[in-house]
Amino acid sequence: MKAIQQYEFGAADTLRFEDVADPVPGDGQVLIEVAAAGVHLLDTIIRAGMTGGPFPPPTLPMTPGREVAGVVGGVGPGVDGSWAGRSVVAHLGMASGGYAALAVAPAAALHAVPDAIAPETAVAMIGTGRTALGILDAAELAADDVVLIPAAAGGLGALFVQAARAAGATAVGLAGGPDKVEQVRALGADVAVDYREPDWADQVQAALGDRKPTLLLDGVGGAVGRTALTMLDIGGRIVMFGGSSGAVTEFSSADVVAGGLSVVWVTGPRMLRRYGGLRPLETRALAEAAAGRLVPVVHPPFPLADAAAAHIALEGRATTGKVVLTP
Repeated sequence: MKAIQQYEFGAADTLRFEDVADPVPGDGQVLIEVAAAGVHLLDTIIRAGMTGGPFPPPTLPMTPGREVAGVVGGVGPGVDGSWAGRSVVAHLGMASGGYAALAVAPAAALHAVPDAIAPETAVAMIGTGRTALGILDAAELAADDVVLIPAAAGGLGALFVQAARAAGATAVGLAGGPDKVEQVRALGADVAVDYREPDWADQVQAALGDRKPTLLLDGVGGAVGRTALTMLDIGGRIVMFGGSSGAVTEFSSADVVAGGLSVVWVTGPRMLRRYGGLRPLETRALAEAAAGRLVPVVHPPFPLADAAAAHIALEGRATTGKVVLTP
């Protein structure tokens, strides 16, 4: 089969499109004929070998990819044969072989995919969707919130805009560049602003009038995150889950005290140790998509052979929504 192989950590050109042996499902596993594989910013961090803490670098050589959707082409010992031929989606864990024509997954990780959900949508919701719901659970959105959403054109951000609108809250979406701003506005954001413009904070406040943001969903960090923090109303909430700018938002205890702020970091150990595990979030995410309540934005798919180009585009902020590979 065709797959992406990586023999050393480094830049995107370490991803090689090669012929490799077909995987064979073992006890409790199934073989998935991959129709779509998810690409995540964490994949680029794993590729570069910059993981740490709860995410140790994987053993090389490896085939990256943590999210796949497709049809079950075979089952291993101990697996119910009725899975064969069914459309499924699964989260494989860390760097577990998703960038390939065929992937092996534990049967316990499978979710049946309704006919109404495309493989690309299923992949978006099994990973990005479950993370979004975990973040939103911590945020406790309310109708009177003014929600500040950096990177609102991204996979998570697009879902946050939809969730804020569904809750009756005011959604303020930040995005990089006029095209992305228009996409955020089309998602239903009440305010959409280009954070690359030096006066973006003034534009947001002018649009809000006397109101101030009450909730910051911060996965960007850096200068944007720091400015967003200073805009929060007294008693504001910050839900942090990343630093895609290259650094997380800096703040001090003095900032927290002065603003009466509450701050929580959601991803990493807290989410991994979530009561009940992550599977309930996956189930909810797929159900939200099937019902049309949360519709992921999916970037035009990259061919599997162009996985390196997908990584470069993602790292360069040249994508909108969830990035996927198709064989």
